[in-house]
Amino acid sequence: MNAPVLTPGGRINEALPIKPVKIAVLTISDTRDEESDTSGHVLAGRVTGAGHELAGKAIVPDDITAIRAQVNAWIDGGEVEAIVTTGGTGITGRDVTPEAIRPLFDKEIDGFSVIFHLVSYQSVGLSTLQSRALAGLIKGVFVFCLPGSNGAVKDGWDKVISAQLDSRHGPCNMVELMPRLMES
Repeated sequence: MNAPVLTPGGRINEALPIKPVKIAVLTISDTRDEESDTSGHVLAGRVTGAGHELAGKAIVPDDITAIRAQVNAWIDGGEVEAIVTTGGTGITGRDVTPEAIRPLFDKEIDGFSVIFHLVSYQSVGLSTLQSRALAGLIKGVFVFCLPGSNGAVKDGWDKVISAQLDSRHGPCNMVELMPRLMES
């Protein structure tokens, strides 16, 4: 029997089978294309490497309408259980991911931003202040919005999101909540 793998504040019980989550990756950028989308490729590789299904991958410009259209298409299509975005969370004029996504949330996961910044601070110090990373639920689908750098994507996935989207993570994880997300 495999010993549990420790994660900050929890454990991955590798003796249990993983329940794959259908995850879409959305890169938000005015300058990246499929070839230059390194953070999107890093994220997609980590999703599949963790045993999940890459349910979609797209690139849209830093435009509120375009971002919402892609997110809503995936959610309304019913084929995704989680969406992870990369890019557009900064503080420049073209960074509009929070403005596009936050109004769509049924519930915001406030702790995600806090934990992301704690992790990010260990990598980039006070530069983490320039990120407006966020997460929440839209119609029962988890949406995580990360900055666009490869380092931020690695930190966000490896140190925060991956454990919560791993059904083997204890004492609890977001996968076990999925059947109850649309309860009223």
